[in-house]
Amino acid sequence: MVAKEKQQFHLKKTTFFKVNGNFMEPPLPLAGLNVLVVDDDDDSRFYVTTVLEGDGANVVAVASAAVALEALIKLQPDVVVCDIAMPEEDGYTLMRKVRSLKPDQGGRTPAIALTAYGDSEDRVRALEAGFQTHVAKPVDPTELVDIVTKLVANCENY
Repeated sequence: MVAKEKQQFHLKKTTFFKVNGNFMEPPLPLAGLNVLVVDDDDDSRFYVTTVLEGDGANVVAVASAAVALEALIKLQPDVVVCDIAMPEEDGYTLMRKVRSLKPDQGGRTPAIALTAYGDSEDRVRALEAGFQTHVAKPVDPTELVDIVTKLVANCENY
């Protein structure tokens, strides 16, 4: 057997790799990814942050659209996960403002609308505002990580 040969072992839904005689877990799917989470609800913000950080993301979470716009420009995250129904300024308005920014200010940052508004009209409205995808709450943790991973991968291909 070649010293650097990799063998896969499947245990408890986790794939481990044997490299040079040592078992290693693969890197977390969101490792090194910078995510801006925008939600006025403390519990929702905590849930999304916990899920994404648990899979390796660096998360900045904010409670309002106004703070989110400032954070986006300053931090230049890889992706935004944003609630729609927020007081003062909703997610649709925030995303239209984001899309009006220059690319070097974050105007092309991929974005996910994560919302309790889950019908087809809401989906169309989110896409028209500039979100790449629309996800209804509540969302399964594995599904959320998968959606973020796929969105970032698809956007990197452009």
